[in-house]
Amino acid sequence: MAAMAPNAVTEDWPVIIRKSLVVAPTLPTRYPTAMLPLAGLKVIDLSSVVFGPYCAQWFADLGADVIKLEAPEGDSTRQTGPGLEPGMAALFIGCNRGKRGLVLDLKTAEGQAALDTLLETADVLLHSIRPQKLKSLGLDPDALLARHPRLVYAGLHGFGEDGPYGGLPAYDDVIQGMSGVADLMAQSTGTPRYMPTIIADKVSGLTAGIAILAAIVRRATTGKGGFVEIPMFETMVAFNFVEHFYGHHFSPPKGPLGYPRVMAPWRKPLETADGHLCMMAYTDAHWRGFFTVAGAPEHLADPRFASIATRTQHIDAIYGLAATLVRTKTTAEWLALLEEAQVPCAKVIPLANLESDPHLTATGFFQRVETPAGPLNFPGVPVLFDGVRPPVSAPPHLGEHSRAVLAEAGFSEDDIAALMASRAARQG
Repeated sequence: MAAMAPNAVTEDWPVIIRKSLVVAPTLPTRYPTAMLPLAGLKVIDLSSVVFGPYCAQWFADLGADVIKLEAPEGDSTRQTGPGLEPGMAALFIGCNRGKRGLVLDLKTAEGQAALDTLLETADVLLHSIRPQKLKSLGLDPDALLARHPRLVYAGLHGFGEDGPYGGLPAYDDVIQGMSGVADLMAQSTGTPRYMPTIIADKVSGLTAGIAILAAIVRRATTGKGGFVEIPMFETMVAFNFVEHFYGHHFSPPKGPLGYPRVMAPWRKPLETADGHLCMMAYTDAHWRGFFTVAGAPEHLADPRFASIATRTQHIDAIYGLAATLVRTKTTAEWLALLEEAQVPCAKVIPLANLESDPHLTATGFFQRVETPAGPLNFPGVPVLFDGVRPPVSAPPHLGEHSRAVLAEAGFSEDDIAALMASRAARQG
């Protein structure tokens, strides 16, 4: 399907009447951009690497006009990984689709003044710049909010500004190490290590999106924007302690830190006679089903396994027993038996097989975007609206839309030419 122009509306889309939806018999395969939930929202994305860009990409995926504002040298991820053309490397492509590109040199007075003009019509400014650098770039939050009181100003920081770590540099690996992730891995595997995914950047980016949307909702009732601070360290500590605060919810503590079930050594894909099996027996019914189809119903009488509470206390024992029993049959045999017993289970799907996975294929998850340099493939937006998946579009080249963005903000041709001549703005 050809990519839609921004704000295009297709004839096959159901009629929308303010507060009601009349669903046509056949929905379009892609959501018209103008009808996405965040259509009409303007976001200035002054962030780099993954934390901020991933957050802003969600706004773009959901219909906002996201302007990727970069320094003349561009986001460092433009050079990270393979690419079809210079400055459009894989990591950049994965975090910046659907945005428009603008280059301003905020080290110049002209660049700062241009941004200030852009903010007159913006809803959100988000950045991942260390707080101590903001004033020199004309981004002091108090001053900006005084001039633009409806602006939602989001600071995506490493640490809360008021603590002793405030202003320290932070990257995913650092935050994983400080927030307990590396220690959890050590307790689980015997060696401190990072998770093989940039989980701190991505979880913090999602949290930032929620916080920014909350501030937008607040503005709808108060008329005022405000400053939203999203620190990675505190975000990841909160994330890890959802289950791992455990006994420390109480004073004095009623148990240690760490949720035993997920810390158990046997909590991993179990070895079968010919491969591996993912099984999540959790409820009483699940365990009855498992021990029954495993031909070991005698374990149902074991008092250690009588309830969720007792199984949690003896999680190593029951998981170890399950591992021993699972080795006796093939993966296919277990899948058939467990599905019949309504025990959650699955085979392990290698990363390399996901692009051809039948479920993801049937739901149209992966999407291809044609560009002059060649096709780009993307994992699609995972959420649906009225049964329809939002479209994706290519990320911007460095400064690709500088002239258009400035013109929309009210700059004349002469103003834009002057900015370009001074090198305060650049067109890709």
